Amino acid sequence: MLLDTFGRQAVDLRVSLTDRCNLRCTYCMPEEGLQWLAKPDLLTDEEIVRLVGLAVRELGVREVRFTGGEPLLRPGLVGIVAACSALEPRPELSLTTNGIGLARTAGALRAAGLDRVNVSLDTLDPDTFHTLTRRRRHQDVLDGLSAAVAAGLTPVKLNAVLMRGVNDHEAPELLARCLAEGYELRFIEQMPLDAQHGWDRSSMVTAGEILERLATRFTLTPEPSDRRGAAPAERWLVDGGPGRVGVIASVTRPFCRACDRTRLTADGQVRNCLFATGETDLRTALRSGAGDDEIAELWRAAMWGKKAGAGIDAPEFLQPVRPMSAIGG
Repeated sequence: MLLDTFGRQAVDLRVSLTDRCNLRCTYCMPEEGLQWLAKPDLLTDEEIVRLVGLAVRELGVREVRFTGGEPLLRPGLVGIVAACSALEPRPELSLTTNGIGLARTAGALRAAGLDRVNVSLDTLDPDTFHTLTRRRRHQDVLDGLSAAVAAGLTPVKLNAVLMRGVNDHEAPELLARCLAEGYELRFIEQMPLDAQHGWDRSSMVTAGEILERLATRFTLTPEPSDRRGAAPAERWLVDGGPGRVGVIASVTRPFCRACDRTRLTADGQVRNCLFATGETDLRTALRSGAGDDEIAELWRAAMWGKKAGAGIDAPEFLQPVRPMSAIGG
């Protein structure tokens, strides 16, 4: 098992497959992009499958989420999914994507064993999409969402970040569209994980503000707290249900006490928290011929040292040097 000193067990593994992305979202990276990891630094497909297999068989991981960067840019993605779906015990497999390219890959991913997808879409307006992402790919994302439903990658969850003065007025319309299409919407507070370190708490649209905007059009009823478990999203029934909406308030309503996640970066580093400032290197151990038992002990030690919380409100909080695109969402 992957335990920490506070009694939490990590059963949810987030695996970043690449730091590259085909968008340039303003809350993630600068317009010119970043210096990407060199190919030799990335874990190979076989190394990823080995580490996921070790986590599932030896460390108690039950859920695996593939992330990026943009994981659809990973050439061997379908093969990685197929190999992980063949593991015993079989983990639940999901993918977080910006949706570009999903229209042509959804069917193959489902056939390989992927269970569902989370798609990031912050706006229903193509021009606002261009403002936020610096790319004109809005229709590609909509097509990807439709393809995911057609392929059976359900429930499709849609992730949205609201930016003040840009798309924060769209919250009710985003929810209305998701209810109509059968998507499960999750609003995510903007977090201090941007490459340019320009995050400013005072300009962040908070969970409270998001709920106020939604309440102008919908009646929201909180789900019982005992149904949340370790899920990062607080959820509300919309107009009595069955439709629901979630808010992931990593900044203003941290959920660290119930965190059950462990993270593997594209270059083989274990992170015990999204906001961690340190990492544990598994890639070097892999490539030095270490056995599964040795690698498992490194992973256990990394998780044992996990802090009680991310400490965003603490005066000594430091934003991670590595941005979201390198860490994995």
